[in-house]
Amino acid sequence: MTLAKKSMLVIFLILLVDQVSKIIIKTQMPLGGTEPVAGSWFLIRFIENPGMAFGIDMPGAWGKPMLTLFRIVAAVFIGIFLRSLIRKQAPAGFIICLSMIFAGAVGNIIDSMFYGLIFSESNYFEAASMFPAGGGYASFLHGRVVDMLYFPLIDGSYPDWIPVLGGQKFIFFRPIFNVADSAISMGVAAIFLFQRKYLKELN
Repeated sequence: MTLAKKSMLVIFLILLVDQVSKIIIKTQMPLGGTEPVAGSWFLIRFIENPGMAFGIDMPGAWGKPMLTLFRIVAAVFIGIFLRSLIRKQAPAGFIICLSMIFAGAVGNIIDSMFYGLIFSESNYFEAASMFPAGGGYASFLHGRVVDMLYFPLIDGSYPDWIPVLGGQKFIFFRPIFNVADSAISMGVAAIFLFQRKYLKELN
């Protein structure tokens, strides 16, 4: 299989799993709904991310569309860079990692661009519907990213002797994310871990 086909396969599979999982969660679970997968340390918990990572919102009427446009531009540059590396026959591992990052970026861009148009508003009482008769919950570029993977590996309290935080509850790992986020994180981590090997093979 050529590098180009491997890259396209990785991108296709990540986008498929990402979007199918998001559509199922969005249409089957109310906002905040939680289902255990493996005990108490791996849960499916449906939340929507209105803006940047970790739920940070973008202020103003243009904050959200500007963020989405920035993501689109960044994804285009990644795609161009990926294409050039494939043509140069760069290391397969590096191509796969960059394909994962590209697919993850595109997966979340799809949410931001189209989910507001094709889904009804999610709420804490019922799941959303797809292609509702009255139209979607938001306009183009104003969709919210669907997150659902939650790994609260440690749920406890800080020791009393710690200043300020003593006795307060903490959860590790707190962030809730999706398949696209996972692809980006794993791609970046792999490039960081094997950067010397990849750079050596590129030269």
